[in-house]
Amino acid sequence: MRYGKSLAAAAFCLLAGGPGHVSAQWGSQSGGWDPTAREFEQRRGGHDRDFSGGGSATTFTPQQRNATLDQLSKILATPQLPVLDRLVYLNLRAFQYSRLGSEPEAQRDIAEMAKVLPQAWQIILSSTTAGLAGGGDRASALRLLDYGLSRKPGDTSMIIGQAEIYMQLADHPRAVSLLDGAVSGAPAQDDRQFALFMRGLANFNLGNFVRSSEDFDATLATRSTLKQRLNPTLWRYAAHVRAKRDARGMLARSIGNENLYEWPGPIAKFLLGQISAGELEVAAESDENAKKTNGKCIAPFFVGMDAVRRGDRQHAREKFQLTQVRCSTVTSTNWAAASELKRL
Repeated sequence: MRYGKSLAAAAFCLLAGGPGHVSAQWGSQSGGWDPTAREFEQRRGGHDRDFSGGGSATTFTPQQRNATLDQLSKILATPQLPVLDRLVYLNLRAFQYSRLGSEPEAQRDIAEMAKVLPQAWQIILSSTTAGLAGGGDRASALRLLDYGLSRKPGDTSMIIGQAEIYMQLADHPRAVSLLDGAVSGAPAQDDRQFALFMRGLANFNLGNFVRSSEDFDATLATRSTLKQRLNPTLWRYAAHVRAKRDARGMLARSIGNENLYEWPGPIAKFLLGQISAGELEVAAESDENAKKTNGKCIAPFFVGMDAVRRGDRQHAREKFQLTQVRCSTVTSTNWAAASELKRL
């Protein structure tokens, strides 16, 4: 599963550079894929499944989302089209067929994806399709994942993709139900880690704050480095705030004496009272890692959560509204901000 996810991480680089670009990226991506890459890095050529997304899906430009069948077929007819490029463009074409009601053709392209890369096609289908859903046609996206699941029943990555789409729709009960199945059916530890993380987000949005913190606890139990632990630790802080626990104290004990210089470390420093909100904003705008992962999206969300902790509802509301402006609708941070605004 790790090999397949590394392929998926590389695949979406092509969406920034066009056909063939992904092949040049493969060497740099294959060395160490980690589940937290789905939470920390803007991996997919302009997409938002970064720290700001926590579990968000690929973001596509209108041109990519609305590419015509003729354009996609012309690309796919290229004899030497690299494997990863072919998978993504097959997925894009399947989505267009489904939007037009040509379901047999859509299913044919999904079947072709499975032939092209049997060990990883479902991961690319999951994330690409969840990103395409961000354009508004979520019914077509869900149909594609249904087609995928008919070929590989119970697949964790595709179930998580479905859950992401339902969170885009603010149907968090449905997302939690799907993620229950993803957690119980995960075939490997890294799959279970990510399913737990996503369920933690869904439970947070649903208002199940104790369960949310328990999910983050569970995914943290198998993570050893600060880079692996920091993102779920920060989201657990948000759950603790809402569960009326000692969020700052628990965060301090979790962080200990770790070096928080590297982004998103400044967020933890802010929450611990070590830097101001203004200094956090500067870091979000200037830090190279923050720039790569759209740090200015996630920063106001946690400033808002700090305001919730302090009981400053007006400041929290303003920061959650800013989060929605800055974060794509396919990011988990956007979904969490929307949920928080409903609670204020």
